[in-house]
Amino acid sequence: MKRLLTFICLLCCLVASSRNIPEPKREFRGSWIQCVNGQFEGLSPEVMREKLTQQLDALEKCHANAVMFQVRAEADALYPSKLEPWSRFLTGRQGQAPQPYWDPLAWIIQQCHKRGMELHAWINPYRAKTSGTKDLAATHPYMQHPERFMKYGDLILFNPGLKENRKAICDVVRDIVSRYDVDGIHIDDYFYPYPQADLEIPDQDTFRSNNRGFNDIASWRRNNVDLLMQELYTTIHSVKPWVKFGVAPFGIYHNAQAGSVVPGSHTKGLQDYDDLYADVLNWINKGWVDYCIPQLYWQIGHPTADYDTLIRWWAKNASARPLMIGQDVDRTVKFTDLKDETINQLPAKMELQRSLPGVVGSCIWYSAAIAENHGNYATALSHVYQKNVALQPLMPFIDHKAPGKVKGLKAVWTPDGLMLVWFPPKAKTLMDEPRQYIVYRFERSERKNLEDASHIVTITNKTFLKLPYVQGNDKYKYYVTVLDRLQNESKAKSESVKL
Repeated sequence: MKRLLTFICLLCCLVASSRNIPEPKREFRGSWIQCVNGQFEGLSPEVMREKLTQQLDALEKCHANAVMFQVRAEADALYPSKLEPWSRFLTGRQGQAPQPYWDPLAWIIQQCHKRGMELHAWINPYRAKTSGTKDLAATHPYMQHPERFMKYGDLILFNPGLKENRKAICDVVRDIVSRYDVDGIHIDDYFYPYPQADLEIPDQDTFRSNNRGFNDIASWRRNNVDLLMQELYTTIHSVKPWVKFGVAPFGIYHNAQAGSVVPGSHTKGLQDYDDLYADVLNWINKGWVDYCIPQLYWQIGHPTADYDTLIRWWAKNASARPLMIGQDVDRTVKFTDLKDETINQLPAKMELQRSLPGVVGSCIWYSAAIAENHGNYATALSHVYQKNVALQPLMPFIDHKAPGKVKGLKAVWTPDGLMLVWFPPKAKTLMDEPRQYIVYRFERSERKNLEDASHIVTITNKTFLKLPYVQGNDKYKYYVTVLDRLQNESKAKSESVKL
């Protein structure tokens, strides 16, 4: 009883502090599932699947709609690859296949799609060895071509200044996109290495021999990453135009400085532009990424990287492509609201996320924190902020054409009961093919509003829905629409039914 009262009290506080922000019909709701923390290392396939299922089920309860699953941590693979070895983060030893044999990437794609979630394959482009890896497999790229890599402390990285490395990374991505039904390719904040005291990046010889007309090494390094991003974008969309390419950069692009022509925020931390040589705004403005998720893991009121300052800065400067916000569960629930010490910072962060133009959702660090319900974060999502399903944000720069309407919509009696059935529309191209259907329901007295997600009964890949028939006394109106690969939505067909 005490736990129930605490739960009810928590919900009342959350509802009272939710600022009456409407829940949008379209909102990116992603979550990262990482391997580099060792959570899967050495597990049997059965146990790993159980662990992943717990996380996916928890995300589904929160109406998440995308998963970023780390499949390439250090030029390795959590899937069978002829280009790079099996990851030690899977089996405990690099190059060793799982026993019994299975394909984690294929499995999680199927599981996510079954739950109505997108699966974005998350790769680290340049990192080739982390500090914890002691032995590299004979098939690892470094063992094949050590001259193409550079060492930085305990790390080994692909040298970004070499075109051979850009090709190798693009080949890996082409292989994933060609063989798997992924919805996106995702990269995080690791470009040039995070600076370490008294260490210089050992690429001066490469700069001298192939500077491409650049006079300073910083501009040349940024251009190296620019070239990779452009080539990755082209590679992905040449194979499957609907597969999205997204980046989750470090949360500070550039600190504002007097006289600087580079846009900067009023912060004092590590910088994408200056320290990691990642010109994120250039990629967004050139259209080399389809979405951006800056990792704003700090609290509101942080002395050097204030969340409020940063989300407003990104919303103002990076809205040429869909902007989502990387949210940290633990740091959000650890700190209290600046205006109300009885609650944590989730309500204020949700208000900022949903009120700022250009911000179209968030991605949660990390999935296990949701599965374990740290600080009741998952409870707040499922009961207050994400009570309904949400469609993906539109990406008209990839595809803006809506699919055709369903055909033959009607309610029919079957041996299994009253069914709402329909037929898919014909598609002229792969981009127009129906992938899912939305079924809405309204009572007789309710006005039709297909922008209200609370009226969505289901989003399904089936062409039928069993109706909850009781005695045939209550009249409802059902609407069915079609979603294509980019979740462009068709016009609706309707059917009146007595249940």
